[in-house]
Amino acid sequence: MHPDVEQLTRIVPPPAEPRPRTWPEIEARLGTALPEDFKDLVDTYGGGVFDETIWILEPDCPSRDYNLLAMKDERAEVLARLWEIGPEPRPEQLAAEGTGLLPFAYIEGTGAYLYWLTGKDGKPEEWTVLANAGRGPEWEHHPVQATRFIRSVLTGEIHSGILGNLPADEHSFDSNDDILEA
Repeated sequence: MHPDVEQLTRIVPPPAEPRPRTWPEIEARLGTALPEDFKDLVDTYGGGVFDETIWILEPDCPSRDYNLLAMKDERAEVLARLWEIGPEPRPEQLAAEGTGLLPFAYIEGTGAYLYWLTGKDGKPEEWTVLANAGRGPEWEHHPVQATRFIRSVLTGEIHSGILGNLPADEHSFDSNDDILEA
């Protein structure tokens, strides 16, 4: 298990049964490899929401809104349209040739997303986090991997103006299985 996922499990107990995915097949459909920490996070927790705020996008989630593959295409279209018609500028981190964004989490009730900042030559383990306010031009770059960012925001080690209501006093994880079937 990735060390950041292991640390997260000490803070927020995962659901009883891990559900490993067929990552080579998912990555083939996605068109890119994914970071090991994220794969371990999803295998351990599944899709769902941490502290009623950070909703992890899950491959093959039955709800399109929380499906990693569906959101990859939708967010790319939305951002391209937004930057084409303006007035919101592209984040400066996207200035280098070959950089891109891939969403991995939605922020409940805000329209905000957490993205990996991908690079043409960068390995997925080198991807860092870009947070977007969703309903405004604010972007925050956090030079850590996705799971470390989530853990650090939950514990207050990292502060994000976009995730202003964290850290919470008590931590929770609600799985897509429980939420979407209710």
